[in-house]
Amino acid sequence: MSEKRAPRNRTITLSEKEKTLYQARLVRLSGSVSVADVLDRTICQDVLAVFAWLPPQSIDLVFADPPYNLTKSFNGRSFTERPLDEYEAWLESWLPQLPRLLKPTASIYICGDWRSSAAIHRVAQKYFTIRNRITWEREKGRGAKTNWKNSSEDIWFCTMSDNYTFHVEDVMLKRRVLAPYTEDGTPKDWAETTRGRFRLTHPSNIWTDLTVPFWSMPENTDHPTQKPEKLLAKIILASSNEEDVVFDPFLGSGTTSVVAKKLNRHFIGVELDEQYACLAEKRLALANDDESIQGYADGVFWERNTLAEQKKQMKSPRQKTKAKQPTLF
Repeated sequence: MSEKRAPRNRTITLSEKEKTLYQARLVRLSGSVSVADVLDRTICQDVLAVFAWLPPQSIDLVFADPPYNLTKSFNGRSFTERPLDEYEAWLESWLPQLPRLLKPTASIYICGDWRSSAAIHRVAQKYFTIRNRITWEREKGRGAKTNWKNSSEDIWFCTMSDNYTFHVEDVMLKRRVLAPYTEDGTPKDWAETTRGRFRLTHPSNIWTDLTVPFWSMPENTDHPTQKPEKLLAKIILASSNEEDVVFDPFLGSGTTSVVAKKLNRHFIGVELDEQYACLAEKRLALANDDESIQGYADGVFWERNTLAEQKKQMKSPRQKTKAKQPTLF
């Protein structure tokens, strides 16, 4: 990663020295393991090779962001768009292996775009109870001249059973009030602050408050499909408890593990590409000194363009002071 970058570019990169350091932290399995062997670790292998070795009924929450059904290169590795039935067959090669790993109360979130979403629905309903489909606005790109601009992605929310975790009060959204309503002069469902009028609203399955990581954001990496930390924070806070185990079978540059750590959850991540796995480890080390999650502060999620008020409130995701930890996780 020797590319020359602008002075204000905050993209996380790896020096050769750092890569050697973080390579030593990566785990490679050769047989069945216990939870303790892989807890809070990054496994650098093909997930299809390690599914059978992971401990049964050990996971509380899955976030799966598999390759979408489009032609894409991931650090020299390519995934090629295929007919929908072939993509379904590919999903069937790994998704049915998840239930063995999950606790009966576990939740599962599976990402896709419009090309892959229908196939995910068809396969996931065979193994899980589908609860909802979240659509989030991926506001990035320059648009299209002969089609509608593709600026949304889906996340299928599933559970193992009817007994599952969902903390709606932990994922409230703080919005500006544009048309304040009062009763007898008293604000109704909103409050006046020194920065303006805001109200707390329940989260819906349409998410328009996310920013895709870019060069000036401290969470940004060179991974081509990196998810925002704020997106993972919503899912982890809603569908897990502190000390629960969060599993990501397609970890990429580590967003799931990093946010799980910041929110006091355990994690297990699997990533085939060593460069991205090392980036995940570097981000975990950086999280020792910075627990913040852009867009989440004061126990609520803030809509876009409320940064000044958000900074005023921000301490850390858990709103408590921690003793400074060593640089390495």
